[in-house]
Amino acid sequence: MKRIRRSGLTALAVAGVLSLALTACSESGGKEAEKTPGVGGAGPRLKVAMVTHSGPGDTFWDIVQKGAKAAAAKDNVEFLYSADPDGGKQAQLVQAAIDKKVDGIIVTFAKPDALKDVVARATAAKIPVVSINSGADVSAQYGAVAHFGQDETVAGEAAGRELAKSNAKKALCVIHEQGNVGLEDRCAGAKKTFGGSMQNLFVQGTNMPQVKSSITAKLQADKSVDGILTLNAAIAATAVDSAKEAGSQAKVATFDMNKDLVASLKAGTIQFAVDQQPYLQGYEAVDEIWLLKNNGNVLGGGRPVLTGPAIVTKDTAASIEQFANQGTR
Repeated sequence: MKRIRRSGLTALAVAGVLSLALTACSESGGKEAEKTPGVGGAGPRLKVAMVTHSGPGDTFWDIVQKGAKAAAAKDNVEFLYSADPDGGKQAQLVQAAIDKKVDGIIVTFAKPDALKDVVARATAAKIPVVSINSGADVSAQYGAVAHFGQDETVAGEAAGRELAKSNAKKALCVIHEQGNVGLEDRCAGAKKTFGGSMQNLFVQGTNMPQVKSSITAKLQADKSVDGILTLNAAIAATAVDSAKEAGSQAKVATFDMNKDLVASLKAGTIQFAVDQQPYLQGYEAVDEIWLLKNNGNVLGGGRPVLTGPAIVTKDTAASIEQFANQGTR
């Protein structure tokens, strides 16, 4: 009986020690975590505006928005989106966001000179600016706290090397938005590493019949063109149709992804795609503003945070197919 009693007392003592230990943990770790501002989307609701250079119907920006909206839902953020391919009108939209006194603004510097002054007004108003997709080289200079995207010249160089593997000797680089410095950098990078000759072809990306007729006419006029590099997934699909109509054997490759492109990659009608992971650009941009407001964090240490390039080919397309089908790749 005494032995049992001693054992019972020991058990009670151990339980008491455990109880004290758990109480101590709760008082130091658990309660501290509960009080930490901004954890798990806590804290005041923020309002974040994203203003891009997207043209009507460009599905690339649907993927960017999906990423941004996912982060906004997690972070308790009201997300506002607007876009205009005209640099001056894009600047007006940024000014409208400033007037609304938003907590942060996400911009694209496709036409950086048009946005320089309005971004300076945003930073003067103590509204943090984050850039995505275009303008990595001017982002910090113009006052943005962070940039998320790919280095367009490096991505272009990767595309040029990949296109050279198809044994193409004369290629077109199809620029679907004139004045967009990021698109021009892609073509310049591709020319460096392609090895053959590469000529820029400017088309109106918002007018797909015009895109098709321009590429078709070029292929009909120059039968020696055996490679086409487009800078947008929708333009790539049109380029495939143009090659068929012109009776050309030119091989088509592209930048950027969408659901339809995966099927084309698997079928071999498009050689490869350079994926800059637009979902990540939208997601991380919203998250950066939330982190900055709630914990003073800045990602990248003053340098661009790279989301690409990733080369997707016939052999690797299946691995991202389910994500493309849900509209996030």
